[in-house]
Amino acid sequence: MRTAIIIGTVVATRKDERLVGKKLMLIQPVNLDKEPVGEPFVGVDTVGAGNGEFVLFATGTAARKACNAPDAPIDGAVVGIIDQVDIASKLDWDKGSE
Repeated sequence: MRTAIIIGTVVATRKDERLVGKKLMLIQPVNLDKEPVGEPFVGVDTVGAGNGEFVLFATGTAARKACNAPDAPIDGAVVGIIDQVDIASKLDWDKGSE
């Protein structure tokens, strides 16, 4: 999984029948500082995310499994809404001095 920000929704009245009923979102991959990394892409929302939310996304087979649609043309899926990220600080210590 990777992190992203939801930057929009996608409406497609005509689409593959296996996508009917799926909420399509415009997903911008970001790093943990929420800086854009790479190009935005369209993915299926499995968790009810909204615009501007910091999310987890999966790609490929993991995305299709998350959508319960193993044969659908899905390359990416929002699989979680991030509430908090804790990054442990670097601990400087010498094992030999214990």
